[in-house]
Amino acid sequence: MTNKVYLIDVTNRDGVQTSRILLPKLSKTMLNIYLDEMGVYQSEVGFPTLKHEINYINANLELVKLKVIKRLHLEGWCRAIPEDVNLTFKNCPEIKHLNISMSTSEIMLKGKFQGKKTWKDIIKSLTEAVKLAREHGAETVGINAEDASRTELDRLIEFVIAGKEAGADRFRYCDTLGADDPITIYERIKALALATKFPIEMHCHNDLGMAEAVSVAGAQGAVESGVDAYINTTINGYGERAGNCDLVSTILAFKFSHGLKHKVPLDEHVNLKKAWKIARYASYAFNIPIPINQPGVGANAFAHESGIHADGALKDRRNYELYDPEDVGRGEVELLETGRIITTGEYGGIKGFRHVYDKLGIHFTTDADARNILELAQYANLHTQKPLTDDELRFIANHPDVVRKILTVSP
Repeated sequence: MTNKVYLIDVTNRDGVQTSRILLPKLSKTMLNIYLDEMGVYQSEVGFPTLKHEINYINANLELVKLKVIKRLHLEGWCRAIPEDVNLTFKNCPEIKHLNISMSTSEIMLKGKFQGKKTWKDIIKSLTEAVKLAREHGAETVGINAEDASRTELDRLIEFVIAGKEAGADRFRYCDTLGADDPITIYERIKALALATKFPIEMHCHNDLGMAEAVSVAGAQGAVESGVDAYINTTINGYGERAGNCDLVSTILAFKFSHGLKHKVPLDEHVNLKKAWKIARYASYAFNIPIPINQPGVGANAFAHESGIHADGALKDRRNYELYDPEDVGRGEVELLETGRIITTGEYGGIKGFRHVYDKLGIHFTTDADARNILELAQYANLHTQKPLTDDELRFIANHPDVVRKILTVSP
């Protein structure tokens, strides 16, 4: 079997749509850097049609040129209409990857578009948008069927073939309401893949608590039918309503599930050992605690209290643990600094600032050099509204011009 499953993380587009939260642009950038380190194939960076996203997206595209982001594809999202595609490339001329979306279910055609769009209009807009994206220089174009799980299979096949013939690269099956189940989606995706011979991308929500199971089942159906599969994830499962398919849980499924690990190959670049780092940072940046029972990264993922379980785990941890803390990047002793602690922030001074950077192994020749970075760190602290992490401080010092762009809103 030569086909594989690739991961497309959508934290910076769909995850940030979680109600009652905000994610600073600096934090979104750090997540892209961490996703690249983790070997994830692509990150949906945001909305290039939104004014407040433009500088952040263009700054991250610069990081690709600087090889700070080495392998990760940075992909924008917009509606599958010519106006959005033109605006995307006007705002972000260097963007190379784009996913374009259109609602496809009869429910949405009637309830969302209020009868103003017919199915013929949907197909026409889709094909025009794909061709236009290619003309603007897009290297890959994904076509998204919003509410695919409530769309007739014949319509989905027509949608896929129209996009394929127009020049698209893969099809995103959106279980927008989280209504699918593993068996049904496996059968539908298999039928779609066999009918179209086109790579399929799973985008599943967690309204019924099955986002990971549904995503994995759909991907298995695609791979077994002879096409590559892609799964949309978010870090810690963040997203609208009950959230999206969780990144770490999905990787764990492919690596340790008895029915999957030898049957459905995952992109070999994925490094599970980065899980703990990225999950903790996302929790900090979103200001949302990781649930104690979260697979792999929750506080209780490797905790045992029951007498029988504790006894068995002490004798041989494989008795009651499917994988080890080290597999997800845990296991190191975490030291809490005590005594005198010097921090830096929006009101920090030059001496304390240089002390903090000295401890990070970054040394400034003069106070003047340090002050340039100090002022940037102060703005970044105001931007994130929380203490800057060590990696954020290093990033600011190493790429000040990019950070200035991220923190700026063009008039």
